[in-house]
Amino acid sequence: MQRRILIIDDHDDLASALGEVFSHVGHEVRILESRADAISLGHLDSFDIVISDLDVESAADLAPCEGMDTCLPHISLIDEHDKLKAFKLCAAMYRQEEFVEEELRQIVATVLDYKIRFVDKEDDVQHLIEHIEFELPSVISLMHIVLEYLMKRVEMLGVVKPEQSNLFVALDEAFVNAVKHGNKFDTTKTVRIVAEISPLEAKFTIEDQGDGFDVNSIPDPLDPENLFKTSGRGVLFIYNIMDEVKYNDRGNRLTMVKKAADPPDAAT
Repeated sequence: MQRRILIIDDHDDLASALGEVFSHVGHEVRILESRADAISLGHLDSFDIVISDLDVESAADLAPCEGMDTCLPHISLIDEHDKLKAFKLCAAMYRQEEFVEEELRQIVATVLDYKIRFVDKEDDVQHLIEHIEFELPSVISLMHIVLEYLMKRVEMLGVVKPEQSNLFVALDEAFVNAVKHGNKFDTTKTVRIVAEISPLEAKFTIEDQGDGFDVNSIPDPLDPENLFKTSGRGVLFIYNIMDEVKYNDRGNRLTMVKKAADPPDAAT
């Protein structure tokens, strides 16, 4: 089935590559150069997928604005000395009555595969901050694709070495919990994943559209006996793996931070 795909990119390479591959398989592709151009289109609900990849020279271009469509990137201003890359893949507008899991999985996998081909130059990495967002239906296979991509980005910026860290386990638990326990596998509900990655730390926010839970019911992660309980074990893994863990009051948004094992300052 033909899908309408919007690509917002201020550099030609990725946009052209994705535009060509998606057009070749029969999708309708529109390419814009800036967030301002996308805003001028009005609501983006006529597109099935929105892909935004912006190397931001002026961070003000991504400041929040009232009434901004959820599929557009929106981040706060950062220090002008930092190099910021912002990427967002949004399928929140995907027509659920026509939902085909394998089709969407292939589209997401293709986008992230091409993203990896345009990785940063090594001499720029130490000054790089990445802001990555996903808004996707509650499908486990999509979460796994996102997880693999984020692990590659974390490794690229030197936060952790995957073979020496359980970060993969913590992220997997968080993503699966959002789909399984939060949205209860309801594909009409989305999971929003935000990653802010720098050489100093990786911060992840996972938010589902479920009812949430009583965060006060979480067992004490410092009590070894709780590790032998079958209920809530995944949450305990997260607390023991990550350096910072925080839920919102409703219990449907989890924020967690992993500090770099060998931050740049420590090496100098």
